[in-house]
Order: sequence, then structure tokens, then C-alpha cells
Amino acid sequence: MGDRKRHPLITGTIIVSLGTLASRVLGAVRDIATAALLGMSSGGVMDAFVIAFRVPNTFRRLFGEGALAASYLPVFSAELEKDRQNAWRLASVMMTWLAVFLVALLAVVEGVCGLIWLVWGNVPGMGLLMGLTAMMMPYMLFICLAAQAAATLQALSHFSVPALAPTILNICWLIAVWGIAPRFAPDKQAQAYVVAVAVLVSGALQLGVQLLMLPRMGFRYHYDWAASRVALGTVARSMLPMTVGLAITQINTLMDSLIAWGLAAAPGGPQRIPWLASAVAYPMTQGAAASIYYGERLSEFPSALLGVSVATAIYPLLSRHAARGDQRALADDLTLGLRLVLFLGVPAGVGLVMLAQPLSRLLFEHGQFTAVDTARASRVVACYALGVWAYCASTVVVRGYYSLGDRITPIKVGAAMVALNLSMDLTLIWPLAEAGLALSTAVAASVQVAILMVIFSRRKAALDWPVLAATAARTIVATMVMALAGSATMAWLPSRPGVAGQIAAVVAPLAVSVAAYLGAYRVLRGREPGMLWSGVVGREI
Repeated sequence: MGDRKRHPLITGTIIVSLGTLASRVLGAVRDIATAALLGMSSGGVMDAFVIAFRVPNTFRRLFGEGALAASYLPVFSAELEKDRQNAWRLASVMMTWLAVFLVALLAVVEGVCGLIWLVWGNVPGMGLLMGLTAMMMPYMLFICLAAQAAATLQALSHFSVPALAPTILNICWLIAVWGIAPRFAPDKQAQAYVVAVAVLVSGALQLGVQLLMLPRMGFRYHYDWAASRVALGTVARSMLPMTVGLAITQINTLMDSLIAWGLAAAPGGPQRIPWLASAVAYPMTQGAAASIYYGERLSEFPSALLGVSVATAIYPLLSRHAARGDQRALADDLTLGLRLVLFLGVPAGVGLVMLAQPLSRLLFEHGQFTAVDTARASRVVACYALGVWAYCASTVVVRGYYSLGDRITPIKVGAAMVALNLSMDLTLIWPLAEAGLALSTAVAASVQVAILMVIFSRRKAALDWPVLAATAARTIVATMVMALAGSATMAWLPSRPGVAGQIAAVVAPLAVSVAAYLGAYRVLRGREPGMLWSGVVGREI
């Protein structure tokens, strides 16, 4: 770790971060435009849309970027180390059978949507929910195949196209929201269907651009089942427990949205829960699922930019260390990944808590999105933001388990977190409404990552706890300085009407906070900023 060469983890992280930043900035613009078009609580259209979009997105995270990529990448990397032709055969067979499986799964889900629509279509909002879900489900097919292509490119140390491909979704979405829906769709429901079609088109385009890049990296399609059978079996055996493990996280996310949708009272409808003999009032009102979506999107910005970027760059490295049996290098690189996540994730979360309301107002309070909607969304943002460091660290530490072939431990810990999250959900929604769902997620994620780190260090490879503790201590002290500086700026900043005033209310405290944090961290002699700038890694405390 004292090597003065540019560390591949730093290089990969920077490339992925830049691509992710481009995607997330466009995603923020997309959310601004969608909020102005569909609002949050009017008619329940946005509630139905976000849940319908979450269904194929759950499969994407589960089979595409999740279990498939995590189980396929180490095997493909090992084949690359031995024989590139065998690696191409594995990629070809994997993509073929994945397509067959996804088509069959798609047919089943579409059938279930049709059945629910026939039986419960008269339930308010159910017909729209099922229609939008059926419309967007083929996105799952395209995006999961795109994820395998992305994992192949990442194993070949090509990060730029996979990192930039998600921007296509945002571009297509924006074309629909800005150019098509307002002009050609007569009402909110029709506009939601226009956006759903744009989602579908974006999936096909994301797959196409990555398939075009593979031949340039040397890939040649060669279907040879016999030659790839052993490697494919390895992928399949590791994928099953990994799917279960990742399903736990997705269950938590989907459960939050369904609770928000099912326990929210509609304006003009019953204000007490009928299936509880109308003895208990609904804890939330219409728009709760949309509020969860908007809050989650803002909290995902730093976690995707930081955590996913580090995890994406670190996984091939950890897999190679594990394949060579180099436990020390594996522990060192995992420690490094966690140091970067702590250094970046903790202040990002605290900053998001501070700026939750002015940021929500600046981004969303336009068109159909009201001041009341802003207040609701900002509370959810602040609660989600408390777990930003954990969302980032979890994606990194789980990669450590997967690189060593351990898919069971994350499942066991995750299963306990489902129970914890659900119990907190059903407890906190009564005093906190949808903000309670966000707070439950943040607490469960923090507990989960702490347990996973301790178990990994004790049973797998010893993490460098003194270095991690030093990084955490510097980060906490510097974040406290940042919070004081940012809060003072917000208090002293004069209130100005209009967009210019809203921008100033976000940019000024943000700029002061970043400067205060980096300045304090430098005074504390932290090494992480220099690592990110130079790419050179050091162990020094």
C-alpha cells in the first residue's frame, strides 16, 4: 500500500464517479421536471407511477446490477486470467440463457398484472398501478442484459461506457416530460403512460450502446455450452443465495413504498382504515409513496455517487486478490474503500440533513408541486440522509464477502434487518408518517453495515481498525466544524424571493460547508483528500 503508483481503485472510482455524477445531475433535472408535471399528491398518479417503476427497477437491482453482476464478475475475471476465449464463451452462454430466463419471468409478471387488474381493477388506483407496471416491465429485460454487458466491460477495466449508459434513461425521460407529455397527453394519467414508454425505450438503448462496445474490447459471440458448463454452474450456484440476500434489501425498499401507498388516506375518501373496523385513522395521506420516492432520490445522489462508485471499482480488485489468495491485499483494499466512504459519506449525509428543505424547495416546488409537498418531502430527505454513510459502506463491505465466495453471511444479517426495518416501519409511521419509513431504513442500514464489518474482520480478513478509527474521528470532527459553518451561513443569509434566492439558499451554505470540511480535515492531517487527488495510497494514520 506504500506503492507510489496510481492505485486502480482510485482511478476506477473517479471514472465511475464522473459517469454517475453526470447521470445523477440529469436525474435531478428529471425529477424536477416530473415533479412540476405530475406533482406529488394530486390524484395519486405519481404514487402509482413510482411504485410501478419500482417493480422492474427491483428486478434490475436484483438480477441485473445485483446478483448477476456480483456472481458473474469474479468467475468471468478468473476466466480472463486463464484464457480469454473461454471468457468470451462464458459471456455468450450467460447472456443467451439470461435472455431466456428474463423473457419467461416477464411473461409471468405480465400475467400476474393482468390477473390483479381483472380481479381488483375497481379498487381506486389499482387499475392505473397495474397498467403502468405492465407497460414498464419489459424494461427489466433490457436493463438486466445491459447489466451483464456492463459487468463484462468492468472486468475488462473499461468503466466509462457502463458509467455513462444510465444517463440515457434520464435523457429519454426528460424528452417525454418536456417534449411529448405536455403537448400530446390530455391528462395526468396519460402523461404518466408517456413517461412509462420513455422508460421502456431507454432500456433498449442502454443495452444497445454496451453491446456495441463489447466487440471493441475483443469480445466475440461464441455459444459453446459444453465449454462453459462448469463456469456457468459456478455462477448459478453463487447467484441463488446472492439473489436471496439482495432480495432482502429490495423487499425493504418495496415494502416502504407499499406501506406508504396502502396506509395513506385519499382526499375525500375514508380517513380511517376500513379493514381495522374503521377504529384507527390512516397514519399518512395521499402522496406518501411519491414523497418516499423524492426523498429517496435525493438521498441516493451521494450514496450512488460515492458508495456505488467505490464498490464498482473495488469489486474486480477484491475478486483478483481472492483468486490469488492474497488476504492482506484484500483487507488493505477493503479498508481503503471504507476509508474513502467514511471521508465522503458522513459529511454528505449531514450536509443533506441541513439542506433538506431549501434543496427540496429549489428542486421540486414548481408547477403541480406545492409548498406543503416540499415540507413533506424535506422531512423524508432528512431522515434518509442520516443513513447515507451506511448506504455507501454497505455496498462496499458486501463486495468483500462476495469476493471470498461468502453469500450466506450477508443473507443472515440482511434477514434480521428486514425484521428490524418492518417493526420500526409499523411503529414510526404513526408519529412521523412517511418520514418514519425513511428513518427506519436509515437505522436498519447503519446497524447492518456495523455488524457486517465486525463479522468480516473477525472471520475473513482483519480490517485495519486503527486506520479506520482515525479516519472516522477526523471525519466526525471535521463534519462538526462543517455543520456549524453551514448552519451559521443559513442563519445569516438574508431571505430573498424568487429562484435566485432559492439557489443562494442552497449554494452559499453548501460552498461554505465544503470549504470548512476540507479545511478542517487538512488541519487534522487526513490523507484521504490527497489520495483522491493524486491516486497514490498510503496507510498512514
